Amino acid sequence: MATVGMSDIKKNVRLIVGEVPYKVIEFQHVKPGKGAAFVRMKMKSFLNGKVVEKTVHAGDKFDVPVIDYKTMQYLYDDGEMFQFMDNDTYEQLGLTYDQCDDASKWFKDGVLVDIVFYQGQAISVQAPETMELEVTDTPPNFKGDTSSGSKKPATLETGAVVQVPYHVLVGDIVKVNTVDSEFLGKVK
Repeated sequence: MATVGMSDIKKNVRLIVGEVPYKVIEFQHVKPGKGAAFVRMKMKSFLNGKVVEKTVHAGDKFDVPVIDYKTMQYLYDDGEMFQFMDNDTYEQLGLTYDQCDDASKWFKDGVLVDIVFYQGQAISVQAPETMELEVTDTPPNFKGDTSSGSKKPATLETGAVVQVPYHVLVGDIVKVNTVDSEFLGKVK
């Protein structure tokens, strides 16, 4: 199995810490005036999405987890789990609410998502990076709401809430970044 050392730590590097697979989301190389250099990093767990901080010193080594991704179609919420289907074999797979975590606010009938597998087990899901969704609820515009930097909350058809410019109205289709819950633009 491949290993990762202190000098290999960068954003999106995968590593195993205490039997749990993580992905580095933030890192900082620190070279103090006295003593050896070290790396501070924030890692996100593939198993439960929790973010933890860790300090890595020279000589520390971590194994690289084998993470597989499979594109599957979201079907429905059965009240206990979210159900997905493999479009090649038509097999269904259920993931718990905890396993789906933040990605679940982007689930829409028929949307294709990436299921994350570790050691042959489905452990989490990733929504598409960008989606086009309909605005179902947002406050009305008022005369004078023309400030270019102002935003208002808008609820999308999946239930997710994003900040949008004042010109966006109920019924509009908007493109959003699902990673940052960020408005990208109005779809013509």
